[in-house]
Amino acid sequence: MTFKEQIQEGIPSVLPQPKPYDPTINHAPKRKEILSAEEKKLALRNALRYFEPQHHAELAKEFAEELEKYGRIYMYRLRPDYEMYARPISEYPGKSEQAKAIMLMIQNNLDYAVAQHPHELITYGGNGAVFQNWAQYRLVMKYLSEMTEEQTLVMYSGHPMGLFPSHKDAPRVVVTNGMMIPNYSKPDDWEKFNALGVTQYGQMTAGSYMYIGPQGIVHGTTITVMNGGRKISKNGEGLEGKVFVTSGLGGMSGAQPKAGNIAGCITVCAEVNPKAVHTRHSQGWVDEVVTDTDALVKRVLEAKANKEVVSIAYQGNIVDVWEKFDEEDIYIDLGSDQTSLHNPWAGGYYPAGISFEESNRLMAEEPETFREKVQETLRRHAAAINKHTAKGTYFFDYGNAFLLEASRAGADIMAENGIDFKYPSYVQDIMGPMCFDYGFGPFRWVCASGKPEDLAKTDAIALNILEEMSTTAPAEIKQQMQDNIKWIKGAQENKLVVGSQARILYADAEGRIKIAEAFNQAIAKGEIGYVVLGRDHHDVSGTDSPYRETSNIYDGSRFTADMAIHNVIGDSFRGATWVSIHNGGGVGWGEVINGGFGMVLDGSSDASRRLESMLFWDVNNGIARRGWARNEGAVFAIKRAMEVQPLLKVTIPNMVDDALLD
Repeated sequence: MTFKEQIQEGIPSVLPQPKPYDPTINHAPKRKEILSAEEKKLALRNALRYFEPQHHAELAKEFAEELEKYGRIYMYRLRPDYEMYARPISEYPGKSEQAKAIMLMIQNNLDYAVAQHPHELITYGGNGAVFQNWAQYRLVMKYLSEMTEEQTLVMYSGHPMGLFPSHKDAPRVVVTNGMMIPNYSKPDDWEKFNALGVTQYGQMTAGSYMYIGPQGIVHGTTITVMNGGRKISKNGEGLEGKVFVTSGLGGMSGAQPKAGNIAGCITVCAEVNPKAVHTRHSQGWVDEVVTDTDALVKRVLEAKANKEVVSIAYQGNIVDVWEKFDEEDIYIDLGSDQTSLHNPWAGGYYPAGISFEESNRLMAEEPETFREKVQETLRRHAAAINKHTAKGTYFFDYGNAFLLEASRAGADIMAENGIDFKYPSYVQDIMGPMCFDYGFGPFRWVCASGKPEDLAKTDAIALNILEEMSTTAPAEIKQQMQDNIKWIKGAQENKLVVGSQARILYADAEGRIKIAEAFNQAIAKGEIGYVVLGRDHHDVSGTDSPYRETSNIYDGSRFTADMAIHNVIGDSFRGATWVSIHNGGGVGWGEVINGGFGMVLDGSSDASRRLESMLFWDVNNGIARRGWARNEGAVFAIKRAMEVQPLLKVTIPNMVDDALLD
């Protein structure tokens, strides 16, 4: 069968042969035993409903074995035989070019070079899934190949509910992931209901088909490290010879060493998973690998003496690095952490002093012991950080729930008031007041032709727009404009592409609209192929997350989720090609609600109309909320937006003299 025929086949009527388990692939850890005997039967019934009854006897035994061995039913037998990667849009079957673009994005999320656990359909974060099983993947691709622009595919936590009649301006796909009743959003609820096959953790851009590999976070990480450097700079000097210590080389965290190189510092990034270390080193995202702390100390001292720009992966536990550097009195200028602590009990964080293999065994077979070891390590981790910050290290939480989970473990991490943490979230100190409040966030695009030359042309278009805008930009956003100009100029030489021909660029609403319109015009002229627009959910208005994206909201509303819901509803009727809303993201299940979109540009006047309407709302919805919270930058930005668009009328807060409240 050809590739197109395999896509159109969906779930085959004749079952493919079972596939051998491939030990060379980075697999998800075994999930904890959580279902009762009756619930296991329910999980099997739920899985078998995808298949005709004549296959049930054979598959029931196989799926029961998967559930026992891996804690989930992945349906490995259904993995397609073709290579998994984002093909040019012309290679996909279908009646709708928009649907073909979505197929491209789904396959990019599952590309072996992109996905963390590709055989388990997990893109990043240890549990950020595109689908729950391979039957869902096959059925979705079939539906997309049949869809017209008068239909919408409804996605129910990885399960395709089906194609429903709609209209050409409706989203082609509507995605929800993990949208639990609030009282059922504890970590064990995810374990249980995911094992039953009725919900999944979509992370942010995994379950919404908008992940573009580690590049997707590298720009934001670069901005964070650069601005962290500005905060500690005493005389305007940069980061030359300064040390940045962090951890994690997975799907998102793998961007850190590359960002450190671009920012110009010495980056030490610890990672316990040897396969993750190998992947990032082989891709050129980290320069060197060290497996011994003595060797690490020697190498860092050498790099400091020579003021090198270098990234070093330490294959081992991050706690060993913090403690060793304290013993050897190596000064750490910037410190953070990007382990997947939103998922602490299922592979997101590993205990010190225990091998990677033994940790995985404990996780599955002795979960309470594993939990105790993780919390003990978190206490050690925090204690070591405290020793360094006492010497002057600037430490920030990278929005991965490190401070939250450390506090739950009883670590010395709370401020004197017993309410706040000792250390700020990077959004509180850097991204919120410097970027999100002004509308700057992770705008991204993918060249659907798959051609590197198209990406180069879009880079040039975006650079031209930014340089033109910077000449009249107000003083409040000059620095943001210059940082983004520097970024896009170096995008090609920094070799950021992993998977699809994609780019990320922090831009405000004005920049996003102008860049998108320039792309659309270039498509209309035949200069480039179709372009898929999107963004990370980690943005101005897509996410309500009290310990990350909305951690710099101080009016008491940071625990509300109205903004994310409004954002997705508004995007859906303003022209998005697909929209998504998820429970759970980088800080954990039950801790955040986040939404995203995708939009296909085809050079048409319809695309031009949609992009202007949708992108304006997508950003300014969040600025308005941030302004109402009395964030100074957001008040400035939303007033500026109202000057540009007379139909925009936003409620502005009146400021109160605090002396009246004493």
